[in-house]
Amino acid sequence: MTVTILSPTPDHHSWPECSEAPSANGKEALPRDTFPDGVNPALETSRWAMQELNLVSLNEAGIASAAHYIHAQMQRESYTPRTWRTHPLHLSPPEPFSWDDPSTSACLDWIFLISSLNFSFWSELEAQPGRYGVEWREGWGSERRVVHTGYWSLVAAVDRALEEGIPVTSPSFYSSESHCPDELIEHVFRRAPQSVESIPLLQERIDILRENGRILCERFDGSFCGFIQAFRARYNDRGTALQLVKMVTDTFPSFRDEVVHNGRRVYLWKRAQILVAETWAAFYPPSSRTEPHPLFPAGAAIAELTMFADYRVPQILHHLRILSYPPALVKRLLARTPLAPGSAEELSIRAGSIVAVERVRRAILDLVAQEDGGGSGGGGARVDGAGEDVVSSVVIDFYLWDLAKRAEGSPEGVHGVETAPMLPIHRTRSIWY
Repeated sequence: MTVTILSPTPDHHSWPECSEAPSANGKEALPRDTFPDGVNPALETSRWAMQELNLVSLNEAGIASAAHYIHAQMQRESYTPRTWRTHPLHLSPPEPFSWDDPSTSACLDWIFLISSLNFSFWSELEAQPGRYGVEWREGWGSERRVVHTGYWSLVAAVDRALEEGIPVTSPSFYSSESHCPDELIEHVFRRAPQSVESIPLLQERIDILRENGRILCERFDGSFCGFIQAFRARYNDRGTALQLVKMVTDTFPSFRDEVVHNGRRVYLWKRAQILVAETWAAFYPPSSRTEPHPLFPAGAAIAELTMFADYRVPQILHHLRILSYPPALVKRLLARTPLAPGSAEELSIRAGSIVAVERVRRAILDLVAQEDGGGSGGGGARVDGAGEDVVSSVVIDFYLWDLAKRAEGSPEGVHGVETAPMLPIHRTRSIWY
């Protein structure tokens, strides 16, 4: 069994090229695969990797009960793509929408920066007070100051910098070592007074900012909005969310989250997919039945995307009995033993999570079909209007991530559904998630 992680070299600020990467034996180039339109490489290759590795498995009873629970809770909470805008730290675009409004480009640049750096926030100290955190407002509309941890520490640091007049979301600024020296980036991500940890992988974050900013400035008029306009032009305003994901991974090496296992490339694409999904959610119109999505006026085909394989959602998938782990893996997680990037255990958890959430999605679609009087949908049932967007791996992932954060502070975890004991997250220090 051979696994090769495609990651930055230690002494050069570059990531694997699009066209080829080392094969399992390291002597030959392994071309990137081509897939038909509408086929997500992350789902297809994760199914293969999960079978090959044979470590993590699906729990059919857990999938069924969790699908009922998630579907009921999302309906009860009115959880939709518009929920993205309700998070107090998110920078939401203006409404009504206009391409000419400078706030539109500003929001797109904000989302791109956040997605570029959205990785590795787990703490060696876990819930202890000294873990890395950022002190800022509780939200854009609040005067109360709190310490944000985890993913929210990144968002708070960026928001705080903008409030301080640092144009940290501008590609022309963060790509320039003279205008934005390393010391300034370190200042942007400065820790709260009570924190003893600094932000993990700071140098890797700086390298990614430089590279991504340079690409946007050299090829897309210096903004993520320019990239989106290039996407719209390429597909004549009929491009899908998956086509945008592929354009992101083709263009930005640091979004190319891929590994080689036993001579075959596995596409995980966590940050590329979340970049597109967050953009889709941020600009989701107030009425999807009457207003086209401004980035995807012909339809986003958001159901083609998978969940975003990180360390937090797999934790809640196991807790909800959707995923089952072998005893040896449970023992390693309880011992908080690090899992190497690209290792069999790590790849199995991530690939299994992608397959598992797709199975939950199909189970919920069957429930929707039964509620509509159509009997079993066989996984292919469809609901029209906003429902089709809600019953997607993207929104299910959004919900599960929020659920995991809420359950984090509860010793019993999630209530109202049968669960397994909450395990620690898997510890992998990586730029990919």
